[in-house]
Amino acid sequence: MALQGKMETSLELKSSAEKFYNVWRSQSFHVPKHASKHIQGVDVHAGDWETAGSIRIWKYTVGGKPGVFKEKVHFDDENKTVTLNGLEGDVMKIYKVYKPVWQITPKGSGCLAKLSIEYEKLYPDVPVPDIYVDLMVNMTKDIDEALTQT
Repeated sequence: MALQGKMETSLELKSSAEKFYNVWRSQSFHVPKHASKHIQGVDVHAGDWETAGSIRIWKYTVGGKPGVFKEKVHFDDENKTVTLNGLEGDVMKIYKVYKPVWQITPKGSGCLAKLSIEYEKLYPDVPVPDIYVDLMVNMTKDIDEALTQT
């Protein structure tokens, strides 16, 4: 059984690529408002909201359980890609590597969001991060819905 892997899915969104990417690029403090069922808070631990390498701490709910995730963010503006490199938190108790990625591509008046999680399990019996992919999908849908209402 492989200890490392990558899970991927794609979603078509109604919001523009620029608008959706901008939420992650410089306005991630809005994510708890847009996706409050899943994200209860986010704070900057080091850096700021817009600088690559900044460290943020997220409070979330997955599978009905609260969790905390500390990450270092990386932006690729040319490819509209946001990568959250896991540093600490609940998910890091079972994964050595945990790296959620949002890649946003324009498509018509909306965009295509390619979501992935690169991971490496700490132990063979750790499940693949299905519930975290579901969390990303649900957050993405909620953010898109909020952006299309504004």
